[in-house]
Formats: sequence, C-alpha cells, structure tokens
Amino acid sequence: MNKRECRGDTTMNTENFDCYVDVHSHLTDEVFTEDIEKVISEAKKVGVAASLVVAENEHQYDQVLHLADRFPDFVLPCLGVHPVQGDPTQERRSANLQDITNTEALIDKHHGRLGAVGEVGLDFTPRFCREEGDKEMQKLVLTRQVEIAQKHDLPLNVHSRSAGRPTIALLKELGASKVLMHAFDGKPSVGMEGVKAGFYFSIPPSVTRTEDREKFVRQIPIDHLLLETDAPALAPVKQTRNTPSNIVLSCEYIAKVKKMDPSDVRQITTQNAIKLFPKLASFLVKRM
Repeated sequence: MNKRECRGDTTMNTENFDCYVDVHSHLTDEVFTEDIEKVISEAKKVGVAASLVVAENEHQYDQVLHLADRFPDFVLPCLGVHPVQGDPTQERRSANLQDITNTEALIDKHHGRLGAVGEVGLDFTPRFCREEGDKEMQKLVLTRQVEIAQKHDLPLNVHSRSAGRPTIALLKELGASKVLMHAFDGKPSVGMEGVKAGFYFSIPPSVTRTEDREKFVRQIPIDHLLLETDAPALAPVKQTRNTPSNIVLSCEYIAKVKKMDPSDVRQITTQNAIKLFPKLASFLVKRM
C-alpha cells in the first residue's frame, strides 16, 4: 500500500485512516531516557502514528515540549498538573493551587502546539487524599485547569482514579465538552453519564490482565472509545515497562469484547481521536 502523509488538513475525510493513535502516554519518564528513539521507531513499525504525551507537574513541561521538538512527527504534547503530586519515591500528596502557579502562563504561550490540557483530574485514593479538604482542593485545581483549557478551546486529558463519578459530575458542571477520561476505573453506568455528555474513554493494554473491565468495554459505544497505553504504566504484564507498541493489544481486546474486526476498531478509534484532538490530523497517515 502506498502511504501519503496528510499534514495540516483537519477537514479531510478520515474514513480511510488505518493506523493507531496512543492518546495518553508518559514518554518523558526516565525509563525511556536510554532508548526513546527505539521505542518510537518500534511503535511506528506496528502502525502507531502519534502519541499524546502528557505532563504531571510543571517541572515536566519543558521535558514534554522538548520531546515534541525531537519527534515532531510523533509526539503531540499536553501540559497540565496531575491531582497527585510529590516524588514517587517519597510521600505523595493531593495537588494544591501552588502546583499550578505557572500553568496558565505556559499554556497561554504554547497553546497553539498543544493537543490537550493534561494530565488533570481527581484522585481520591485514600493514601493520597486523606481528608475532605484534600478533595475540595483537588476540585479547585481541576476547575482552574478546565477554565484554562476552555480559554484556548483545548480538550482535557483526564485522570479519575477512585473518583469517576465526582470527576464526571464536576466536568459537566463546568461545561467541559471536549474530554478524554483515561484508564477509567468506574462502573459502566457512571461511564455512560460521561458518554451522554459527549466524553470519550481510552482503554490501556492492562485490560488484558483480567476480565474486570470487560463489562465496561462492552457497554461503552465504540464511537466513544479510544486507545491508550499510559506508558510506561499499565502494561499487559504487571511490573513491566509499557510502550506505545502495546496499543495493538488494547485494540484487539476491544475487538474481542465487541465482536468486531480489529481493523474496524483501529479505524474507528482513530477517527474518534481526530474528532477529540483535531491537531492529530497532521500526524496521521492515510493508506490508499
């Protein structure tokens, strides 16, 4: 098959796109320092056209933007502050407003090249969110970042661990409409509330470990599903490094659960990704 790059034309007919898009990853993680070129090369070989690389704190903003400069044909950068902050090797805590001190100014500066504001959201895991005040502060931090995204008409790349219902409720209250719920761990009924609001849900390779998410994948309509890896986390095998190449497993899992052809899942999820993240169109390959 001949391949033709479709750069800069976001109005094109996307029905013939036959490639994968990883809508949530952390490719600036230190585990990729030594072989990021190989990781991206291998992803391209299996048909991954692009990856949205998110930040978790303001210290990572330069790293994410630099990676996008190094791999402009693969990395679509996202800037935002995660609801859990602190050194992973030490005690972690809920985010507060000081954590987003420079976020608005930096997104104002770089919004034209950003795929989304993220990774933002709520995380009510007890070891991170110990008091009711922590929950309220996380909501303030998320609210402020939603406002920044709306200012620039940017989508949101959202985390909602142990907080699916309140996250969706707050986003709806704030009038957010361009939303990706990444690695959603809530009930299908809660997810359907997001679907009704026009939200999308991305499925990571870790779903292949157990049958826990089968009901969720079955009930969420295919036109609201996307593919992600969350690399280096959420690998198909615990305690191993995940990479964008494993997006294939997410696609095959959805196809199996929904009794669809994997090529149809690949094509539909890529179409969905373009709808939510229109800047992806400049990365994608149209196969004729």
